[in-house]
Parts: sequence; structure tokens; C-alpha cells
Amino acid sequence: MKQKILQYDAVFEKEADGGYSVWIPDLPGCASQGDNLEQAIENIKEATELYLEDADIDKIEEGNLHKDRFIVPVQVSTP
Repeated sequence: MKQKILQYDAVFEKEADGGYSVWIPDLPGCASQGDNLEQAIENIKEATELYLEDADIDKIEEGNLHKDRFIVPVQVSTP
């Protein structure tokens, strides 16, 4: 069987302990973490592969690549 190469956006969040939480918005429940960014990247790749192994192969689609989406922190003051 020919392998498909799929790409998904991953969201990383720095934790208070210095590690990172990471999840794939297009794959509900697909999440991982790591003690550092490199480990979090490797762990989410593995979590995504495992997630897709359990998925219905005929329904696997590439993630919605949000090429024009980016995140900017916005600070506001409240009364």
C-alpha cells in the first residue's frame, strides 16, 4: 500500500514547568507534551501517527493548512 504524507498544524503552549503541551486542532483529542520543544515535536508526531492508525483509513484527510493564520499575543487592560 502506498504511504500518504499528511500535514497538520500543531499548537504549542509553554507550561510553567518549562515543558510544552501540544495538540492538533484538526484531530480532536490528539495531544501530547514534552520536557522541551524538540521532545514535544517528536511526541506529537508519534501521537498523530497513533491517532491516524486508529482512524478509518478511507476517511483520513490532510489537515486544513492555515497558511494565512498566525497567532499574536494581545494584551489589554481591564477596568
